[in-house]
Amino acid sequence: MVLDETGKMNGTSGAKGRPLALRTHLRQNRDMTRGERTARIIEISHALGFDLCGVAPAEDYPELAHLIEWLERGHAGEMRYLNDERRRSPSLVMQGARSVIVFGMNYNTALPSSIDAPEAIASQAGPQGWISRYAWGDDYHKVFGDRLESVIKNLRDEFRDLPESFDARAYVDAGPIVERVAAKYAGLGWLAKNTCLINEELGSWLFLGAIVTTLDLAASLGPVETPAPDLCGNCTLCIDACPTGALIEPYAMDARRCISYLTIELRGSIPEEFREPMGRHVFGCDICQDVCPWNRKAPSTRLQNFMPRLHRSDSGQPASLFSPELEWLISLTEEEFREVFRGSPVKRTKWRGLVRNACIAIGNSGLRSHEPRYPEIRNRLSQLAVSGDAILAEHALWALNRLVDRERS
Repeated sequence: MVLDETGKMNGTSGAKGRPLALRTHLRQNRDMTRGERTARIIEISHALGFDLCGVAPAEDYPELAHLIEWLERGHAGEMRYLNDERRRSPSLVMQGARSVIVFGMNYNTALPSSIDAPEAIASQAGPQGWISRYAWGDDYHKVFGDRLESVIKNLRDEFRDLPESFDARAYVDAGPIVERVAAKYAGLGWLAKNTCLINEELGSWLFLGAIVTTLDLAASLGPVETPAPDLCGNCTLCIDACPTGALIEPYAMDARRCISYLTIELRGSIPEEFREPMGRHVFGCDICQDVCPWNRKAPSTRLQNFMPRLHRSDSGQPASLFSPELEWLISLTEEEFREVFRGSPVKRTKWRGLVRNACIAIGNSGLRSHEPRYPEIRNRLSQLAVSGDAILAEHALWALNRLVDRERS
């Protein structure tokens, strides 16, 4: 016999010593239809804080058929990990894969966009850089990944009495799954001209992750349903706004020209043709999303994880990763970089990459000798220009020459 919370006898123990109520619950889960399983997973995802969730079949998606051609054109640059054969189909990721559960999490904040921020910070001392919105807070790989692991744990509890066992593996922008394409076939949005996924209600400020599983689930889109219609229409704002021309045509990007690639993935010297168009970007770029009409009314996240981190500036005053001071960035030591950006997406560019990018931003800043922090910044650039690091020396010298040329003009 078993006791309820009042201490009274309540039902009998059955097979394996399970209470009758629990046996009924497990039997119900075992007998769930494919559609009921999907509905339960979506319910679990919302309880764990995800904004979007949908299921796509683990099969070949038409967009992935163009991946080989895109790679052969060299558009991936130095991102050799994109050559992984498994990226051509989620069915190759896991033996017996049947379903891809796709999740979306909003990371937008109420702070100004990169195209509005220069006016908003005009009163601050010294030139400012720009870090992409997604990297202001904690590393989304960790925040998102932990929640996906919680989903898997819930699935194992929820479906532990199924007659067949199942495998499940989570990915957050660090595996062979092309999440945005899977998200389209999970009914979460459409693939826009800037190659981002856009959700009609949330816009494109979305982190995406996926769980590939052998669970037999009903797809979010029914047999006769099609993915969300492409609502970009005749708009070309994202293409027109890209300063480096990375969007070579609608729905196609040459990553080698993208500011995000140049400031994060490229390890060596940044080609001179792209330095001036990079403007003040030191990590990533938001321009194509900032100009998108679907983001004008995008809601803001309530998660503190994605709010700008605070740090102590050179003056000792609290400052944040929203429009950080360029003088502070070029003055960071490797040890300080590791400390400030521990658990941050910015660590991917490494210390040298961030300082290199900040040098370019200073060269583009329009800073003049009568303006605040000019002597200190020029002195630091001079130190970097004669350092033993060839990459930093090259970019610091480029920035110095820009400052000198401006004084002569």
